[in-house]
Amino acid sequence: MSRQTVTTVSRPPIVVLCGSTRHWDALDEANLYETAAGRIVLAPGCNMKQPHPLWQDPDRADRLKQQLDELHRRKIDLADEVLIVNPGGYIGDSTRSEIDYARSLGKPIRYTHPAQAGEDARG
Repeated sequence: MSRQTVTTVSRPPIVVLCGSTRHWDALDEANLYETAAGRIVLAPGCNMKQPHPLWQDPDRADRLKQQLDELHRRKIDLADEVLIVNPGGYIGDSTRSEIDYARSLGKPIRYTHPAQAGEDARG
């Protein structure tokens, strides 16, 4: 009988960044720090607040926004934890929806900044 060796390779934790693309620089900075901390980072890939031919047409932009929102939920599915990038405590409607989704999955949630008054920052 042959003896098989099972090797377990541990992987770094996966963190997904959530936050408004109006704070693209803060998302980029969080990506840098999370990567340097040894985490695999999933993040928004399109900044639709900046002009680009892919979303120049309003109808196409609406469809793309829906696709990107769904794609980001799949990133939340894959992640071990969620990091809310919220400079000044700002949390918009899309990010709030992502927080609710992450909570429904029982994902741990961290915030880069304290939430503004009236915001629920429970993780």
